Amino acid sequence: MILGIGVDTVEIARFQRFIDEGNQGLLDRLFSPAEQAYCAPRKQAAASYAARFAAKEALVKALGTGLRDGLSWTEIEVRSTAAGKPELHLSGCSRQIFEERGATVVHLSLSHDGGNAVAMVVLETA
Repeated sequence: MILGIGVDTVEIARFQRFIDEGNQGLLDRLFSPAEQAYCAPRKQAAASYAARFAAKEALVKALGTGLRDGLSWTEIEVRSTAAGKPELHLSGCSRQIFEERGATVVHLSLSHDGGNAVAMVVLETA
């Protein structure tokens, strides 16, 4: 059963500005060290950051909470499988709210094109 759906789109140029300005403090607030290690060396680093931020926004929309209730951006982490499939890994308050809502499965899709990144999250019970 589907419990929630969230979609978000992010302008890639916004993240390119953060990179160009050396705004490491913002990147540290939004992304885990592992996410930064994945995104920073990539040719399209800004697109990778933007897609991951869109995924975090889409998740909080699917949860129906927005960024409140003690949630932290770094508790919501996008990881990739060996095959490159993106997955959301939750910890702390984000994991607690996920479980309180009765969610057991999270589906994530990411894409970027035309200067924007988009993410869709579907939460369901097993």
